[in-house]
Amino acid sequence: MADDYTFHVDRTAIMLFASALGETNRIYYDEAYAGGTPLGGVVAPPTFAISSAHWDPTYALKGVRRIPAPPPAPEPPARSGGETSGQTSGEARGGPFNLARVLHGEQRFEYHKPMRPGMALRVTRRTGKSWEKQGKRGGKMRFVENVSEYRDAEGELVVTATSVGITTEKAVES
Repeated sequence: MADDYTFHVDRTAIMLFASALGETNRIYYDEAYAGGTPLGGVVAPPTFAISSAHWDPTYALKGVRRIPAPPPAPEPPARSGGETSGQTSGEARGGPFNLARVLHGEQRFEYHKPMRPGMALRVTRRTGKSWEKQGKRGGKMRFVENVSEYRDAEGELVVTATSVGITTEKAVES
């Protein structure tokens, strides 16, 4: 896969992430409280590792929704019969894939030790298992695991995140 990158775990980002989830547990923001727990300090919520995508220079959806928005892409060329090519605006701008055919199927996180503020985690990615299944409305579906490993400054594994992406053979028919 693409190059590795570094994800800086920030206490404010943890607090804002927890707040966005509606999480009120003080373990995510109150150092005095968190210090008295078995975890011994503030930790990140279980799904916090997903926010590392903001630091990934090759994240596939980066730039799909930008502020300010990019200028509108020109309409794709029409096929015979007046049909368009089926591209999304991301593809028309040279994006990586047709979002009309991509689904996020699963996300799981395995914590090997707590993710804490101040950590600089090195993220390495690899492709895991892949398989196919026949779908009903979108044709053949291809499932691909993407595994990200987050390691601390000592090289110890902190989190393993596995996502499953699904690409359909064609845009889903209604």
